[in-house]
Amino acid sequence: MEDKNCSSVEYSVQRQVLDELCLDEVAQKGSWSAKPTFSERLKGSMRCSVPRAKEILLSWVPVFGWLPKYSIRENAIGDLISGCSVGIMHLPQGMAYALLASLSPVIGLYTSLYPVLVYFIFGTSRHISIGTFAVISIMIGSVTERLAPDSNFLVNATNGTGSVNTNEQGAYRVQIACSLTVLAGLFQILLGVVRFGFVVTYLSEPLVRGYTTGSACHVFGSQLKYLFGLSPARTSGPLSLIYTLVNICSLLPQTVVPELVVSVVALTVLIVVKELNQCYRQRLPLPIPIELIVIIAATIITHFCDLSAKYNVDVVGEIPSGLKAPQAPDVSLFPAVIGDAFAVAIVGYAINISLGKTFALKHGYKVDSNQELVALGLSNTIGGCFQCYSVTSSLSRSLVQESTGGKTQVAGLISSIIVLITVLKIGALFETLPKAVLSTIVIVNLKGMFKQLTDVPMLWKTNKVDLLVWLVTFTCTILLNLDLGLAVSIGFSLLTVIFRTQLPRYSILGQVPATNLYLDVDTYKEAKEIPGIKIFRSSATIYYTNAEMYLEALQEKSGIQIGKLLAEKKKQDATRKHIMQASKDSHDKKEPTDSSGPHSIILDLSATSFVDTVAVKTLKNICRDLGDIGVGVYLTGCQACVVEQLERAGFFSESIPKNRLFVTIHDAVLHILNKVGQTDVILVSSLPQFSSFTCQLYAQLSGTYFANREAQQHKTWAITHNS
Repeated sequence: MEDKNCSSVEYSVQRQVLDELCLDEVAQKGSWSAKPTFSERLKGSMRCSVPRAKEILLSWVPVFGWLPKYSIRENAIGDLISGCSVGIMHLPQGMAYALLASLSPVIGLYTSLYPVLVYFIFGTSRHISIGTFAVISIMIGSVTERLAPDSNFLVNATNGTGSVNTNEQGAYRVQIACSLTVLAGLFQILLGVVRFGFVVTYLSEPLVRGYTTGSACHVFGSQLKYLFGLSPARTSGPLSLIYTLVNICSLLPQTVVPELVVSVVALTVLIVVKELNQCYRQRLPLPIPIELIVIIAATIITHFCDLSAKYNVDVVGEIPSGLKAPQAPDVSLFPAVIGDAFAVAIVGYAINISLGKTFALKHGYKVDSNQELVALGLSNTIGGCFQCYSVTSSLSRSLVQESTGGKTQVAGLISSIIVLITVLKIGALFETLPKAVLSTIVIVNLKGMFKQLTDVPMLWKTNKVDLLVWLVTFTCTILLNLDLGLAVSIGFSLLTVIFRTQLPRYSILGQVPATNLYLDVDTYKEAKEIPGIKIFRSSATIYYTNAEMYLEALQEKSGIQIGKLLAEKKKQDATRKHIMQASKDSHDKKEPTDSSGPHSIILDLSATSFVDTVAVKTLKNICRDLGDIGVGVYLTGCQACVVEQLERAGFFSESIPKNRLFVTIHDAVLHILNKVGQTDVILVSSLPQFSSFTCQLYAQLSGTYFANREAQQHKTWAITHNS
């Protein structure tokens, strides 16, 4: 009967025992090709030819690669429908998210136009929708409010009070946002040019999700004042969200009831229709554009009922038609926003590449992480010169772009055309739109981010360290604000990596009978130690932070107290000294001095990806000290880069020859058993029905003998064939 738990396929490999010297010879290390020198690589990169020029052009400007191959028959209809759907979403979200950045709604429309066109040319993802995003908008808003507070633009100020010159303040905030955006774009371009796209790997998924969830709380708090028609004092810095919520609660008696009614009605309609879109997404050819419908309805009702004048409902105000001429950013603001610009650059790219790779994996194409940095950087740099603020991809718009049949970046081009028509012709029609309606759109679109709170129970079951990163990031983002919270979260995330290397798992390995598998004896019942041999493994790389712990764990697990045995060695008699001296002269042939202890130790370094000088020194000391007390030390599982590092550090010598380094644990075990006179070992473990007499009889009939008496006593039979 076939075993249901194990594969019925068996394999058998017959080869010689391989140490590092034999491996170099068998595999012909370095004999078939040589690495090019730096000068050769430099000459190769400077060499110019038509194919190379074409390759460089297509890598930096991807549109030239895919647009000539664009299939109108296969892609045009899907891209057209998708582009129209996303363009309709851009209008309300652009205006709403501009309020998060403390900017005029028309700036949000500009941001939904220029960067999308730039990404169409330079981007590599076919499905993400570039434009305004809540988290980036709130990060921009925290900077604009900090550098351009109301107190700096008071008119007829008396005792610190007076009216705010909103026109002058708004213009200055646009300058701040554009300068920050251009600087963030320059950071992204620089990182992309030097192929530094991997920097986003330091932002783990728990960190990004915890950060966006905390940011969603800031976004929600910033929109409450519009829902209730309140004007709380502006706060910034640590605990700003807490202060904002306290201020709003204290001002609730002053709620503008008509504005609250508008908010409740808009919220109810948005939530109900969005849920219907979700429930019937398979049946609907296009999702109902409820955001645009609500905006149009609210604008018409407010205009004809004159809600702004009669009931003091706060409206968007003037929206200029047409496009603005490009303008260079205010370079003098760079020193004040450099830290925020770098944070915006990293967070924007992290969101963009994670979403882009998700869709690329689903649809079977590749997204270039470095080119995405360049594309996003150019979108920000060029957009910042046209009064746009920083952009990234939006999850809600990207899902709509993909689900409605979008196939290429042409969908983004079509969506930008819709935004362009709005800016040129119909933007001014939204001047009577209540700000409360835009706030409800922002709040409803936060649903996806707040659903990330379900990560907490999931991470509790799967990974406690990732849960800790998520909770610390979420808490720091709420309490310390977005910029400082991000910095602290990244620092903590990196510390967890250090802590994991500081708390590795140390194991003694044993052999699974009749196999070449060596597993932790504390975890696997059938894994049995080979008498006289200790196999020691660390789950982490050995380097300066844990080298001392490695040595202590080795002594504890193996039962060999190196210091104590070295001290006893000095007190031994002349005969003992003579035997030990002989063992020093020939390390590979010395016998154990204590028959009850191990005669060999194998250090499995398969988890080690690099070694520093401290690790090399520690390994040298282990080999030397254990050799002095008659215990042979062997290394296994070293990666090629680790072997090269050991060679450069002068680890191998006459006392530690390279043939002490073996390819696998089994190679080392077979070498040791052959050296001590035990070959072709078979472990028959835990068989009480095999009495000592039965095993002795088997030994007589088969011409074998027992490896040692300790094995007989524990009934872990090491039966070996005579060579």
